[in-house]
Amino acid sequence: MQSRPSNWRLYLGATLAAIALSNACHASMPAVRFAPPGTDVAKLRSDFPLNDQERLALTPDGMRALTQDQVDQIYLRLQSGAIPDGPFRGDLFFPRDRDGHARISDLAGPAPALPLLAHIGAMRAEHFGRVFWKGKAFFRSQGILRNRIEDIALLKPVFDDAETIPKITFDGQTTWLLFPAKLSCGTSRLDSTRPSTVIDYARGSEVEGFRPVPDKLAGPEGLNIRDEVRIIRPGFYLGRAYFGERFALNFTLLDPTVAAGSSPSTGTQEDCNAASAAGRHLPPDAANRAADRDSGDRNWQRGLRAARAAGAGNR
Repeated sequence: MQSRPSNWRLYLGATLAAIALSNACHASMPAVRFAPPGTDVAKLRSDFPLNDQERLALTPDGMRALTQDQVDQIYLRLQSGAIPDGPFRGDLFFPRDRDGHARISDLAGPAPALPLLAHIGAMRAEHFGRVFWKGKAFFRSQGILRNRIEDIALLKPVFDDAETIPKITFDGQTTWLLFPAKLSCGTSRLDSTRPSTVIDYARGSEVEGFRPVPDKLAGPEGLNIRDEVRIIRPGFYLGRAYFGERFALNFTLLDPTVAAGSSPSTGTQEDCNAASAAGRHLPPDAANRAADRDSGDRNWQRGLRAARAAGAGNR
């Protein structure tokens, strides 16, 4: 078995920085109405509700063209929807000002991993993030989540027994399943008037298959991440990630097999508490589409079984 570098955090940071891309992609502004900055939340929701055309106009690329105030306005107008289920394609982007500049320098702080992240941020952290983070896989019935991480040869020396890491095949990619977390319907840190799907990495060690290296990087000993998610339309979600108490970045989750052709408002007016009480984990038409996925896109279920087997072997 290949030995892991003694200072694996520095190795991981240096490796990820080395593979960071240097050029940004600029997307066009989506056709969505926005209220003047500082508008009361109740007025925002009553005077600028998202209609079907606006929900369809929002895309992962388009979201990156927005200022953080505009992203926040979208999030405040969303409901949680049912807790997601299955695998999703992910994208991430840091808060932006009016000039389109990311404010990643705000992340530097006392947690051990934050100064390193702020340094990488100067090297286009969004692009380095896209190199290795490919999305999330929700296991709704088990109340857990795992992140889809690119199987990059340069990262293998960081891990013990990299060959035992469970994998998932989805969206034409085979990726590792790492950084587990617990799922719940909970309070949004941005908007306490409506719930969000909460992804809690502080409880990741409770999930079968937890690997101290690298999984604890997402927990209290590392970035101390807490995510929350709300639905834009079936198969498309907007999320917010916090490092400790600090808001860190935005992310989107897309299931390409659900998003196309679905009614854009289906399931968008219910919250995760009501959906769970009714026994619904997906909007009705999204559930029908999920049932029609081919076997290649349903390998996430086999990924869960593999994760359990790996967990038994790693304990």
